[in-house]
Amino acid sequence: MTEPSTAEPVILAEGVSAGFDDRVLFRDVTFDVRRGEVFVILGGSGCGKSTLLKLMIGLVPPRAGRITILDTEVWATEGRARLELLRRIGVMWQQGALFGSQTLLENVEMPLAEHTGLPPAARTEVARAKLGLVGLSEAANRLPSEVSGGMLKRAGIARALALDPPILFLDEPSAGLDPITSAGLDELIRDLSRSLGTTFVVVTHELASILAIGDRCIMLDREAKGMIAQGDPRELRDHSTHPTVRAFFRREAA
Repeated sequence: MTEPSTAEPVILAEGVSAGFDDRVLFRDVTFDVRRGEVFVILGGSGCGKSTLLKLMIGLVPPRAGRITILDTEVWATEGRARLELLRRIGVMWQQGALFGSQTLLENVEMPLAEHTGLPPAARTEVARAKLGLVGLSEAANRLPSEVSGGMLKRAGIARALALDPPILFLDEPSAGLDPITSAGLDELIRDLSRSLGTTFVVVTHELASILAIGDRCIMLDREAKGMIAQGDPRELRDHSTHPTVRAFFRREAA
């Protein structure tokens, strides 16, 4: 398997700007994400982390710039071509976004029912395999209300994996979890990245998770209205001279 540090880019963001009405969130953000790496988008509250994720998956248009995923420009593609692109990515939202009236197994089966021609028995088999990947084989027939927050996040990842996408986007996966559960989820993300070769783009401000899972990262800043750092998070922690970056990674007052 190619090391992420030498792999080709699968996502390119070039001069991307975003905002709402007369409010600018960030300007001229440029970076790439390489095949098979865990790439983290970090920063404080209100810096535009989740908005950048929404731009990348086609939910919010940029004010300027372009985003290319798997050699396809997201906002220059329409119709069937765009649908095909979006089928090649998976998304796990912060709260899991599972349907409460369906079991975990049924939730994971849903993308297979909507986007494949697999018969019901085959869909069930695939969904069980995805739940097994995230350690939820025994919870397949439980409702979301019957499992813990950590299990909901794992089920959300299983559903995002249903169509075997090469890229997964995770929005604040550790939010609301205790430190032990969060560490277990971090380990799962690293294991899936290594075993499946999946590229992960993770939005988070949880420092422990950033250092545990991130191969590379970018840091957005609300005051700067843009990107103030990029690279290996451990290198940024140990060597950055930018006061805001140092404050974030060393838990110091800026």
